[in-house]
Amino acid sequence: MSTGLSFDPGMSALLEAQYTRPAMVLRRARALELADPKLGEDVLDVGCGPGFLTADLSAGVGENGSVLGIDQSESMLELARKRCDGYPQTRIEGGDAAAIGGEDARFDLVVSTQVLEYVADIDRALGEIARVLRPGGRTLLLATDWRSVAWYSSDESRMDRMLRAWEEHLAHPTLPRTLGKRLENVGLEVTRIDRHSILEGADDRTGYSAMLIGSIAGFAIGRQGITEEEARAWAAEQEALRADRAFHFSIGQYYFSAVRPGSAR
Repeated sequence: MSTGLSFDPGMSALLEAQYTRPAMVLRRARALELADPKLGEDVLDVGCGPGFLTADLSAGVGENGSVLGIDQSESMLELARKRCDGYPQTRIEGGDAAAIGGEDARFDLVVSTQVLEYVADIDRALGEIARVLRPGGRTLLLATDWRSVAWYSSDESRMDRMLRAWEEHLAHPTLPRTLGKRLENVGLEVTRIDRHSILEGADDRTGYSAMLIGSIAGFAIGRQGITEEEARAWAAEQEALRADRAFHFSIGQYYFSAVRPGSAR
């Protein structure tokens, strides 16, 4: 994993709150639609986080199916266990995307949303997904292209440096650009690619971009030559733009659907 951010209890709680906001609810609903969990299936959620999608998958497979959610963050695992407590068919365990372990060909569906950007050995992680899928099994992966950001600032140079600094918390900030070929390289067949756009303006004061402003301002200090004064000025400008109704933020995220060739069980 990339070492840029620590998913401690405070960060985990912040992300949990973020996942309840409209942009994230819509993104999760689309992920569930594309994943299409079926009654009785065995599902793996790689990087389950606070367990919102894990719970949705659990409802989809029913009591005769099973869901395993794995994550490296103990605080995220605790949140996921609480959220999935009502699903006896669901287990939440510590785990590594690049070393899933266990038997081959044991899942009908593997889902991972906005996780693989953080995995340094991405090809090993994709190989693990291919390994644990049954023939005919499906995977749905969501990744963000952080260089697709369109974010207004009167100081374009400073904005660019802030965003480049933020990329340092990721192992693969432009993963969608290579993910299709990487999936093919591990023996999976890409069946479709869908784009999810987050677009926010001045009225979205508690949205995705609002969380990003605080996170980026704190993380960027000392990177790309960003001083504390510059980071504060950047964040202050964004709030001023909201007040002046001149705020604009958008970013592209991509769903990749793929299958392991062979006959489904």
